[in-house]
Formats: sequence, C-alpha cells, structure tokens
Amino acid sequence: MATGKLPGTKTILSAAASVAASAMLIRSIANEFLPAEFQQYYISTIRSFRNRLSSQFTIVIDEYRGHIKNELFEAADMYLGTITTPSTQRVKLGKTENEKNLAITVDTNVEVVDVFEDVNIQWRLVCIESKGGYETAGAAYGRQMRGGLNTTLRTEIRFYELSFGKKYKEKVINSYLPYILEKGKIIQEEGKVIKLYTVRHQYWDAKTIKIDHPMTFKTLTMDSEIKKALMEDLNNYINGKEFYRRIGKAWKRGYLLYGPPGTGKSSLIAAMANYLNYNIYDLDLTDVMRNSDLRSLLLGMSSRSILVIEDIDCSIKLQNRESEDEYEAHNPKNKVTLSGLLNFIDGLWSCCGSERIIIFTTNHKDRLDPALLRPGRMDMHIHMTYCTFSAFKQLALNYLGLYNHNLLKQIEELLGKVEVTPAEVAGELMKTSNAEVSLQGLVKFLHNKMKEKEEIKTEKNSKAHNEEENENEKTLHAKNMT
Repeated sequence: MATGKLPGTKTILSAAASVAASAMLIRSIANEFLPAEFQQYYISTIRSFRNRLSSQFTIVIDEYRGHIKNELFEAADMYLGTITTPSTQRVKLGKTENEKNLAITVDTNVEVVDVFEDVNIQWRLVCIESKGGYETAGAAYGRQMRGGLNTTLRTEIRFYELSFGKKYKEKVINSYLPYILEKGKIIQEEGKVIKLYTVRHQYWDAKTIKIDHPMTFKTLTMDSEIKKALMEDLNNYINGKEFYRRIGKAWKRGYLLYGPPGTGKSSLIAAMANYLNYNIYDLDLTDVMRNSDLRSLLLGMSSRSILVIEDIDCSIKLQNRESEDEYEAHNPKNKVTLSGLLNFIDGLWSCCGSERIIIFTTNHKDRLDPALLRPGRMDMHIHMTYCTFSAFKQLALNYLGLYNHNLLKQIEELLGKVEVTPAEVAGELMKTSNAEVSLQGLVKFLHNKMKEKEEIKTEKNSKAHNEEENENEKTLHAKNMT
C-alpha cells in the first residue's frame, strides 16, 4: 500500500489559521455589505446543516410574536436569572418601578446550563442587529397604542436558543417549557410592587398607587386562633389550582370582614396583600353607574389580585332582590342592583380571570342580604372583635417589645370586662416608649372605660325607671279619671 508523507504540525496549523482568517474575512464582508435578511438566511442555512450532523436539537424562542411580547421569552428571562452559578462571568442587572429589587438576567451570548429531570439543557441569548429597523414606524405606533412594552423602533432582534439531546424533544416541549412558564410567572409576581387601583370614569385608574404597607401576619393584631385559621385557608386557596379545576369552580375565594370600626379590617387586607403579593382593587360601588360597568371593571382586573368592597351595607341599599324595582325607581342615576353584584362576584363573568380574592367589609353584618353571605360568595366570615388579650400581647410586642410584665394579668382581667378596639389600645401604647409608663397609662384608660360603662348603665337604668314610673302615674291617673 502506497503511503504519502503526512503533513507536519506547522503545515496543519498554518492551513487552519488560513481557513479561520478566510472565514473571519467572509463574515466581516457579509456583515458590512450583505442585507440583514441575507445574513439571517446565511446563518439559518449554516445552523440547519450543522444540526443535521448533530445529535442535539435546538428550539428558538423569539422575544416577540408579531408585535406582541412572547410570554415564554419573558418567563425564560425571569427564570434563567435565578439559576446563574458562581462560574457565570457576566450577567445583566436592572430595575423598573414595578419591581421591588434588582433583577438579574442573562447577557448576550452567555451560555447557561440547566438540568431538568436529568436532561442537560443549554440556553443562550442571541442578539442580532436589525440594520433597517425590524418594523416600520407605523407598526411601532400601532403597538404603542395597544400598550406594547417596547414603544420605539426595534433596532435588534433577540431570541433564546436552547439545545438538548434530540431524544428529549417531547419532554422539553411538553414538560420543561410549561414548567418555565409557570416558574417565570411566580418569580415575576414575587418581585413585583403591590399596587392599589381605584375606579375613575367607570375604569380602573391608570395612575395607580404603589402600596408600601408594612403590615404582615406576623405583626397583625387579631386573635391568634382566628389568624391561624385564616392563614390556613389562604394556603389551601393558593395551592388549590388543580382542586378548583377538578371540582369545576372558578379559582377565587370570598371573605367577609365584619365588626365595629377600629378593629383592624384595613390592616388585615394589607397583611393579606403582602402575604399573597396581590394587587388591590378598591371598588366603591357608588362610583359605578350600572351593572354593565361592573362587568367591564371585572374584565379590567388582573389575575392574582384582591377586590375590596368596603362598607357593603352602605354601598348597596337593598335588603332583598324583590325590592330592586322600587330601588331603581328612587335611584334612577345608579343602576347597580343586588342581582348585578351577585352575578359580578359569582356568575359566569366571575370566571373571566383566576386567582382572585373578593373581600367585603361591613360594620353591620345583620343588614346584609343573606344571598351575599352564602359559601361560594363569602366563603369565610371573619369577626373583627374588640381587643382580646391575645391581640393585646401582639400589640405589646409590636409597640413596646415585651413579652412579659407584672401588669399583664391586670390588663387581661380588664379586657375581659370592657370593650375597646385594638386601635384604641394602640393609641395608648404609642404615647410613650417607656413600657412601665405606657402600661400604667393603659390600665388607667381601661379603668376609665369601665367607669364610663357603669355610668352609661346607671343612666340607662335610671331612664328606664323614670319611664316606668311615668307609665305607672299615667295608668293611675287614668283609673282615677274613670
């Protein structure tokens, strides 16, 4: 067998360098003179040829689908920022007004490796310059009017490439990517700033208010057993997606908060919003003109939100649905009816959206129509009571930082005899940071409350006695006249 002389190492390296230089020259000329469309075609052709020879499969996730932001791209952006490792040498940091903290995202051409059920998946963010503008000014303007996130001409095309073994294609598409979508949404929700929406001209006000309320369940002043039961109910709700789907009900939960003013209804709502990281939609029914506007407002709400209707007994002056015709006759300008409200919170329209909490508050539960209170509308009724000793201990910890004191036993006895709201007790504890002076002041306040209570009781008894004597005198006088 004839054998030729093998080329030396120097010759091989020289040839390789020549090929590399030629490739770089061709690439440089292509970038400089060839249209962007041809460059994309060239890249696509080379990638297609390479993929046919490879055991790897590649999925491309574009940043946009037409003029609409691709939800999968956004979810991947969120998710990949959480799996960067110490070996990652470059990331991007940023923050918007809607985010609580700095957000980490993947930088261009940085490879990130993820493992899902023993499948290695390589991610890479690709960015290609769009020399002629990816879209026209007219198209960009149309997208801006529709509320697009990127309202200027796009000068670059961004997409993610994820590569993995071809045999795992079905698992990645059917299991991994839905997992990325779900995780991305959770990460986005956890990092968002909670906002308060109010009604303006029959629509949710675009100028929303950021809520930075510090109240949490840890610092919330309410009976410990009621607080525990509520938190368990909320946990069952947020983990109940499959349960609600299985029983065929909309994924929502209703709560009625009732009790006298100053018992902490607003603080509880703030604690629930912080616990769930849900936006709050504050609905004053007197601002709504008709039932159809209620439906529009419902459609305008985001999922994972809390709808609050405060003082429901004052907003809808209906005791039962049979009196609606009479109500409309006397209130021609306000066409919101009890039936309209019931359909709003529990009808077909209530299924437009998911993961929603509906909260009614009232000082007078007995004034509400029973139709509002049944399970499925108001699933849990929470009595916001006067200050109990359990609630006071939380207040003492919050305001004075103490767990124990020789006056606590006396305060417990007084709280069992007099009705004071948590707001009243907090007002006394705020007067000084000296624990001894503060608690003595509270004891004096509670004694005064008891004294007022006895005086009112004595006055009522005296009044009743006088009325009884007057009635007896009238009866006696009538007998004498006969």
